[in-house]
Amino acid sequence: MLRATFLHLPGIGPTGEAQLWASGIRDWSELAGRMDGLGVAPSALRRLRAELARSETELTDGNAAWFGRRLPDSEHWRLYPTFRERTAFLDIETTGLSPYSGIVTVVAVHGAGATRTFIAGEDLEELPAYVARFPVLATFNGRRFDVPFLEACFPQFVPPPVHIDLRFVFYRLGLAGGLKRIEERLGIGDRRGVEGIHGLDAVRLWQEYRRGNAAALERLVAYNRADTVNLEPLLRFAVAELERRLLPPGGPRPELALPARGVPRATGG
Repeated sequence: MLRATFLHLPGIGPTGEAQLWASGIRDWSELAGRMDGLGVAPSALRRLRAELARSETELTDGNAAWFGRRLPDSEHWRLYPTFRERTAFLDIETTGLSPYSGIVTVVAVHGAGATRTFIAGEDLEELPAYVARFPVLATFNGRRFDVPFLEACFPQFVPPPVHIDLRFVFYRLGLAGGLKRIEERLGIGDRRGVEGIHGLDAVRLWQEYRRGNAAALERLVAYNRADTVNLEPLLRFAVAELERRLLPPGGPRPELALPARGVPRATGG
């Protein structure tokens, strides 16, 4: 999907990108080969060619941050297929809804073929350095909860430059509600062994652990890991569905037919 993305290029907004797709242009190389038909000024054409060449270089270098800075936050999902192996899925458990009235208890990070759990009082302080290894972060409601909580609790925490928040990705697909509700509707995710546990139970389990119940921590960790690991198949589903809805079906590629003024300029997010 990234090579079919043109939103990060100068002068191309959602409408212009859709027109390029409709004309049969689905790759940067195809755009480079058909730019004479765009009807834009020579100076704009030179800039566009330069940005296409820069895109190829940054992709070769694996620079997810470069694309993240040039794409709206709502379009960061397009980076996932390219940077799948460098994506960290993250979920936190806390004792409250605010970092000023609660603490982070357990955090799971799933990515690069491994799932690691960080626990308050054991190794939670290692979390910022561990997450820094990944250029892409995937969460569910992390923009409003997980990341602000971690930033407040750990001054050294710097979130990855690309953040895919599945709550808003699924809202775009017409699926609202919490993570477990979406899992159930889609039939995606594995919660064997932690069925029936919810957010308030996570607080209770931590309190039981602090009172000496080691089994409560094991259950809390398993619940947190399920929340985190299940994000991966959910994101794969969402990306495939968004691609299906956005990109026109394949077929003959007609000649480019854009308005005489050229590719429309971006009008914002």
